[in-house]
Amino acid sequence: MSKKIPLWGQILIGTAIGLIIGLVLPAFGASLKPLGDAFIRGIRMIVFPLIFAAIVLAVARVGDIRKVGVMATRSLLLFFVVTGFAIFVGISLNSIFHPAAGVSLKATGSIPPNLATSINWVNFFLELIPINIVTSAAEGKLLPVIFFGLCLGMSLSLIGEKAKPLVDLLDSLLEAMFKLTSGVVAFAPIGVAGIMAWVMANQGTSVLIGLAKLVMTMYLGLLILLVLFWVFLKFFVGIGFMQTFKKVLEPLILAFTTCSSEITLPLHMKILRASGVPNRIVSFVLPLGYSFNLDGASLYQGLVVSFLLEAYGMDMTFGAKAVVFMTLLIASKGSAAIPSGSLVVIATVLTAMGMPAEGIAIVAGVDRFMDMGRTAVNVLGNTVAALVVAKWEGVLGKPDEEQPVDPDASA
Repeated sequence: MSKKIPLWGQILIGTAIGLIIGLVLPAFGASLKPLGDAFIRGIRMIVFPLIFAAIVLAVARVGDIRKVGVMATRSLLLFFVVTGFAIFVGISLNSIFHPAAGVSLKATGSIPPNLATSINWVNFFLELIPINIVTSAAEGKLLPVIFFGLCLGMSLSLIGEKAKPLVDLLDSLLEAMFKLTSGVVAFAPIGVAGIMAWVMANQGTSVLIGLAKLVMTMYLGLLILLVLFWVFLKFFVGIGFMQTFKKVLEPLILAFTTCSSEITLPLHMKILRASGVPNRIVSFVLPLGYSFNLDGASLYQGLVVSFLLEAYGMDMTFGAKAVVFMTLLIASKGSAAIPSGSLVVIATVLTAMGMPAEGIAIVAGVDRFMDMGRTAVNVLGNTVAALVVAKWEGVLGKPDEEQPVDPDASA
């Protein structure tokens, strides 16, 4: 069946089967929850090695930071600003429309009564620096692992050729994690069927209404991001939005249909080079952006985490929203640019905040409908980032041989 029906189709079928079982045979449906739990455990199993390897490689491949420091600083600053805005939009839209209204999920374990008061902000930032990286990983503390990964990546970029063996090892690890992710996600139809059967047995049809509102709310958020891209192109680059959109239409369609921005990379790089963005900008911004600048995914993560917290009865105070924002701003930088890669980040963030992660299996039932739009926006966001950085560097529209010469290049 897997050869005839794509994975997203299988997930939709699993969702439908789970809904029917939960409505018609609620007692049996409630007993299927272990299937969903197995799926969630599989997702959490790959979190640490995948995100760690992705972040280390993204930073290590910057090259000699001493020579490209200004471009790296500008790019990373732009990435954090735009993804931060996207997360803010996702959290804000949830606060405005409350798609989880009427949805009341039951957690299998205990949850903190108030997320804001459970966080000590001084300790929050201090604990980003791990005393023992192995202990942090064993205790499920992802943020210190990410911080260590950033530091290790910068160190590897500074030692040049000596870093190659470790970079190659991490590259192989990342590829293996991508393959393992595909294997775990292949179990999604069964896991989603089990979770949806359990949810329908306990919740009824209200969860379907909430999920429909969630999808519509996310697409509204993506429209807001398109307005932001228009502003950047208009005032920072001086290029029309539709002109840019038409040039990258092919990778946008590829991203929309495959839900993977990673596979668009070769075509995307070729189009940007032909559009006047020098190779050194394209080769730097795009690969780094596919880990650090997934704007559509960041919005989705902010919206879905807020949705699930409300569904679990969490009081979304200003402090709680700040916790979600700060945690996602850091954790989202390890997103994998592959189908359903955001589910890994969401599970990580929920676990880091002491919340149950099984709720992501509910969202997985409609994830395909959201994945298409957010992946296309990821590609468009990195297009805008490459154009903005090239403009800031003063090399937009100039062939490589006409770019300003780095005085240290011959050192």
